[in-house]
Amino acid sequence: MLKFNKTYFGLTVLLFVVEVLIALFVHDNFIRPYVGDVLVVILIYCFVKSFLDLPEFVLAIGVLLFAFAIEFLQYIKIVHVLGLEKSELMRTVIGTSFAWLDLLAYVVGIGIVLMAERYIWQKQLV
Repeated sequence: MLKFNKTYFGLTVLLFVVEVLIALFVHDNFIRPYVGDVLVVILIYCFVKSFLDLPEFVLAIGVLLFAFAIEFLQYIKIVHVLGLEKSELMRTVIGTSFAWLDLLAYVVGIGIVLMAERYIWQKQLV
């Protein structure tokens, strides 16, 4: 189960750099909020897959549920509940605003992961 995969780790690093560049330099109403959310679930998937040899479908659903959980925490304003509103790091990591379209972006990102696993890497998903 524990196995280092340099391909997924390389993708993780690449996606992380892209996410940082989007956060620092893109201030629009589409790329930053939606493409960033699509990429973040792909980033999380690749990061976990870098270290754990899990079935693709199981991991993809786990990442999607994790992303939904974070979005739910934004809905209940967890940063405020925990008194962390002054921490820029925590506001950035957890997020502060719930959006239904973010859930759709996460589903799209996981869809891309599953299609890539199936058609690019030629793996069975179940």
